[in-house]
Amino acid sequence: MAQQRILIILLNFRTPEMTLQSAEAALRELEDLPGELLIIDNGSGDGSFDQIHAAAQARGWLDSSRVRVIASPVNGGFGAGMNIGLSTGLADGSAPEFYYLLNSDAFVQGSTIRTLRDFLLEHPGAGLAGSYVRGTDGAPHRTAFRFPSVAGEFEASVRTGIFTRLLKPWVVAMEMPRAEVQVDWTAGASLMIRREAVEAVGGFDETFFLYFEETDLCRRAARAGWRTHYVPASEVAHIGSASTGMKGWQRTPGYWFDSRLHYFVKNHGRAYAAAATLARIGGSLIYGLRRLIQNKPQADPPHFLRDLCLHSLRALIAPRRTTSSETRLPSPLAKEQK
Repeated sequence: MAQQRILIILLNFRTPEMTLQSAEAALRELEDLPGELLIIDNGSGDGSFDQIHAAAQARGWLDSSRVRVIASPVNGGFGAGMNIGLSTGLADGSAPEFYYLLNSDAFVQGSTIRTLRDFLLEHPGAGLAGSYVRGTDGAPHRTAFRFPSVAGEFEASVRTGIFTRLLKPWVVAMEMPRAEVQVDWTAGASLMIRREAVEAVGGFDETFFLYFEETDLCRRAARAGWRTHYVPASEVAHIGSASTGMKGWQRTPGYWFDSRLHYFVKNHGRAYAAAATLARIGGSLIYGLRRLIQNKPQADPPHFLRDLCLHSLRALIAPRRTTSSETRLPSPLAKEQK
């Protein structure tokens, strides 16, 4: 039987101290598992790589091949950074049996990594498995999702109970499952992927800079016959948005709108993407009316609706090339398939 090796890919972007804490938690569990940890600095440009490398050296992590620290010269986004890890593979140049993607602000609890690996071993048709994620304050984070749709876009923006009940099968963020369940997609903060599933889809689509990249990966995996599962027996503590600052957005960045549009156009076509945007706008207008009448709180970042409309108009006037930029991953995966 194969060793069932795991390559933990930990991506850093300007959070070196947090990355080191995340690495420490992962390494404690890796002591009893066959595998390695690969820390990638994703073009931080702030001295993160030197700081992480020096700390890893001082702690003796680099004395064996089980821990490596490498740097990307540019920040191509989450998917591009993870693709570096997927294509780098293990220290001996081979591909592992499993890849474990871990956010720099996520800290494994207990036997999280083993639990995810064992779940995939016990369920041959499952290609991806994600964890129960909670905040460092103990509050659960929703990480079990349905794929985005026109109905889901309307429900997410209208924020009204009657519509949520009527559109329940299309609500993107599922109610927190208490037991293992198949889902459409799950968050990449703690995600185990079978090597064969990576081979089938060729890694992340690097057109997505941030957001929607895991959604697209799970959709392509499903089309290739690989299921995605939510496994609450595995657990990580997650700070959330440490690199992106999403919680404190005063304005939704352009790359979020770009990723959203690319996801819908790529997977459903331009007409469907337009319908999804109109549904989002319609729901937002209804909620805006409720804010005026019922004094509801602001739910989106400032100027969100205006920015969405302007982005959509610009895309209509001068459409970007939104075909997939997926690249078949180079060695070691290519070597393993020969």
